[in-house]
Amino acid sequence: MTLTGLRMEAVLAKCENQIPGFSELLEDFPDTEEPTWILGKQYHLKTERSELLSDVRSRLWFTYRKKFSPIGGTGPSSDAGWGCMLRCGQMILAQALICRHLGIDWRWEKGKGQPEQYHRILQCFLDKKDSCYSIHQMAQMGVGEGKSVGEWYGPNTVAQVLKKLALFDDWNALAVYISMDNTVVIEDIKKLCKQWSENFRLQTDTSLYRGDVSKKQSASVHCRDWKPLLLIIPLRMGINHINPVYINALKECFKMPQSLGVLGGKPNNAYYFIGFLGDELIYLDPHTTQAAVDTEDDGSVDDYSYHCQRIPHRMKITHLDPSVALGFFFNTERDFEIWCSSVQKEILMTRSFRMFELVEKHPAHWPPFIPATKPEVQTTGAEFVEPADKLFESEEEFEILNV
Repeated sequence: MTLTGLRMEAVLAKCENQIPGFSELLEDFPDTEEPTWILGKQYHLKTERSELLSDVRSRLWFTYRKKFSPIGGTGPSSDAGWGCMLRCGQMILAQALICRHLGIDWRWEKGKGQPEQYHRILQCFLDKKDSCYSIHQMAQMGVGEGKSVGEWYGPNTVAQVLKKLALFDDWNALAVYISMDNTVVIEDIKKLCKQWSENFRLQTDTSLYRGDVSKKQSASVHCRDWKPLLLIIPLRMGINHINPVYINALKECFKMPQSLGVLGGKPNNAYYFIGFLGDELIYLDPHTTQAAVDTEDDGSVDDYSYHCQRIPHRMKITHLDPSVALGFFFNTERDFEIWCSSVQKEILMTRSFRMFELVEKHPAHWPPFIPATKPEVQTTGAEFVEPADKLFESEEEFEILNV
């Protein structure tokens, strides 16, 4: 294709990705006195409507894409129909990175310049094989979790994929802890986040000796004794439908300032839940197919299609599939301690049916906790990619978690 043809295709892709604005859609928030909660922040619709919409619009929104380079070289060039849970996984991780680098009060505005960290975060998720959390990397890493490229994922599987990919991400340097058997173990989390600080301090001292880092960078590392943590809690809150006894506890999770939201949905439809209003959950929907976006000649990215310009969708909490994964982020050890206190007070002590357990010590009957380390050789899974015409021969129901 000629250079002119490539530029024309890029222009058409931008037009294709234009999303209707807030005023063009019929779905709207009701006129109510009830507060709305979005990822730890409370809004009153009568007086803070624009602030609420700005908050939602600022979340990175990852949807189905098409016309990207084939996964593994021979696989699909679109994730439409199978990648919705992977896109939701990208969204919950992107929110963790925003909290990590920009803070929970950061807001996106169309046409307004953004910090360099924002652009680096977005680059992590572009639909190309060398982006660390791209659909390519996630689909291929999923092979190690028993998922063929093009196969549908559940929330627990996508959490395991994110955990593995984070080991190769030196810039964001996240610890990822996925709870087991509905239980969060404080001792294991502190071991995970604190052992890194000592190991990384030794690496930084070596780099300082070699001249690879400055004394200022080395000092900042020595001041940090906690690796920022992404906590994911896979749960099954019922058999075929969510048990109503868990609904209030689920709402309390959205009120916590450490909340990253919830991965879940309905059978074969994954959504990223970011809050609630009354008895309805508020979510971002990945089921919109847009053309893949590439970097411009100057290295920038047209980010408009990565922010949802629509009034966010809502659904009754009782319609939620019981298989979900809760997400939380802790930039410091103090953040984690505050969260533990909130869980004890708002979820464990006041609920007869506990959504999950928070324990101090590693259970004696469990195998020893050994933090994962970066493998010396990265296996992308590309050698396991099936031809594109064989990827969609079967449909899988929403994954049942064994918790």
